[in-house]
Amino acid sequence: MASCLGVGVSLFGASVQKNRHSWGVRVRSEGRASADSVSAVVNGATVVGEEGSSSSIDKANGWLKSKAAEKKIKLKDDVPEKLELFWDDGYGTVTVKDYFDTAKDFTQHPDGGPPRWFCPVSSGSPLKGSPILLFLPGMDGTGCGLILHHKALGKAFEVRCLHIPVQDRTPFEGLVKLVEETIRSEHACSPNKPIYLVGDSFGGCLALAVASRNPKIDLVLILSNPATSFGRSQLQPLFPFLEAMPDLLHETVPYVLSFIMGEPLKMATVNVESKLPPVQRFEKVSQNLTALLPYLSDLASIIPKDTLLWKLKLLKSAAAYANSRLHAVNAEVLVLASGKDNMVPSGDESLRLRRSLQNCTVRYFKENGHTLLLEDGIGLLTVIKGAQKYRRSRKYDTVLDYLPPSLAEYNYAFTQVTGLFHFLTGSTMFSTLGDGTVVKGLSGVPKEGPVLLVGYHNLLGLELTPLVEGFLREKSILVRGVAHPELFLGNLESESPEVSLIDWVKVFGAVPVTANNLYKLLSQKAHVLLYPGGAREALHYKGEEYKLFWPNQQEFVRMAARFGATIVPFGAVGEDDIAQMLLDYNDLIKIPMVSDYIREANQNSAKVRDADKGEVGSQNLFPPLLFPKIPGRFYYLFGKPIVTKGREEILKDKNNANQLYDQVKSEVEHCLAYLIKKRKEDPYRNFIDRTVYKAIYSSQHEVPTFDL
Repeated sequence: MASCLGVGVSLFGASVQKNRHSWGVRVRSEGRASADSVSAVVNGATVVGEEGSSSSIDKANGWLKSKAAEKKIKLKDDVPEKLELFWDDGYGTVTVKDYFDTAKDFTQHPDGGPPRWFCPVSSGSPLKGSPILLFLPGMDGTGCGLILHHKALGKAFEVRCLHIPVQDRTPFEGLVKLVEETIRSEHACSPNKPIYLVGDSFGGCLALAVASRNPKIDLVLILSNPATSFGRSQLQPLFPFLEAMPDLLHETVPYVLSFIMGEPLKMATVNVESKLPPVQRFEKVSQNLTALLPYLSDLASIIPKDTLLWKLKLLKSAAAYANSRLHAVNAEVLVLASGKDNMVPSGDESLRLRRSLQNCTVRYFKENGHTLLLEDGIGLLTVIKGAQKYRRSRKYDTVLDYLPPSLAEYNYAFTQVTGLFHFLTGSTMFSTLGDGTVVKGLSGVPKEGPVLLVGYHNLLGLELTPLVEGFLREKSILVRGVAHPELFLGNLESESPEVSLIDWVKVFGAVPVTANNLYKLLSQKAHVLLYPGGAREALHYKGEEYKLFWPNQQEFVRMAARFGATIVPFGAVGEDDIAQMLLDYNDLIKIPMVSDYIREANQNSAKVRDADKGEVGSQNLFPPLLFPKIPGRFYYLFGKPIVTKGREEILKDKNNANQLYDQVKSEVEHCLAYLIKKRKEDPYRNFIDRTVYKAIYSSQHEVPTFDL
């Protein structure tokens, strides 16, 4: 295939200088192995390559052609291999108003050509080895529906969007063949990489149709409110009236459709910071809603009457075609369904697709409308990562395919998701310097990895999110937790799961606890969080608070020594100040219906250790019944770092390894005992006392604790 043409609005007219959006041309070479790319802005109808050379745009097919086929475009060799922590994903800087501006430019400067691909320059250059992502648009056909997500997706994918000109009348089968030719060409270039198809509404039908015809190509489908349920649309009785409606009345249709297809409030809150005071937030949302109204009339030019009638017929044939071939879809599928979709019954349809498709996962957004990708509350890349759908090769690797959280993900997770919990628990952390001195903060924990944090697992893992947030905030270190495999198998999900805390655990780097994953993380010099007691501690019984249940074998010591990792034992206390356990496993197993549920769940659950490894091997999973208390406080103490670098005797001598293992366990017990004793001296251990302190001084002021 020839070089990929990435062209934005400016391709369709000479008004590129007037367009304030980041659109232009991006060129990719035929040999994609290095994933090198260059970007240039369209000036009229040319793309600048090497100095003194240019290439012309063939508007008939949308591809870039060499002027005389002898000039080569020089490619930059500065493609990044990984993302840094707190990278900028651009979410919230682009709104639905930008979509209307861009889509209007597309339709105001039609070139009369057939459907073609373009690459938004705002996506930039992806990471080395990134897969390709093809966006298949909804009824508007502009291909601009991903505009809120271009920058973020452009870091992880080579993004291309399908543009269907407003006057184009290519039948559905023709569009299927166009996309099919593209994926086959890409597969021939990179047979070991997956190809992502993001289908929005009508585009979802198109993606399913293509996947059904190409079962041997590794495809990942992301379907946003797919229109496969168009035949059951709530608006079916109204469609015949559109054809009979006079042209003068068509100007009113966009206003009606905009409120049916989208959720205006969600569109207006995309760029509104959640940290704003309620009054300022309300004012900002009101201003955005008011500013949005004039843009609705643009829908009449984006989708004229004759085009709208054609698209409805196209949609009907697309839904019928896709539904007839669901059985042939082998691709990995992620369905994003809205709870307030007034166009099609997306919630019910997601359940049907989950049952009909061979490998389908669902994420449900109960407050969003049909135009999900243009509304607040969804960062598409975040959802893809949380559902474990991002990979660069045929097999997903939780370590090698991991992308660190962006700044927007960090802010959202620790304000909207766990912010209330952090406010109620008021965590405070201490660490131990090399000379044994205990200090406030995390200065005693080495910044350079590999580091293995080994500690006690509180009830239900309540100590986890404050610990991860503390390392990110104070040291800009992402702690990679090794967690129970059950969290990654999807067995804990309902039929219509929303983006949950489990998804966020994955976004922030948790991996299934296996020797292989621990090996990979330490080899990357990561800070790894390990709980030898695992689920046995996190789901302990009554009266077992702060009691260690570690295996007899030195499971992690030799692995740490192999990479010269520094082991930091730590203790965390506070679970007994948050809730009181009313019923534990021994109580619940005596209740007839509950006992059957627990036995069935444990029979099908993943096992971390063999059952013959003593009590720690018997990790029965169960939902304990808790009674909440007026929140106390979480306390963390990280002990004196234990250096394993240069201690080869640990690898060679089992007795030396056992001694170090016992030392780490003893240090964890010491940390727990120290905190249990010292917290009694904390005048602000109680939530009420901390709240009064913040009210008197400052909500941003750190609440004091006990003296060291």
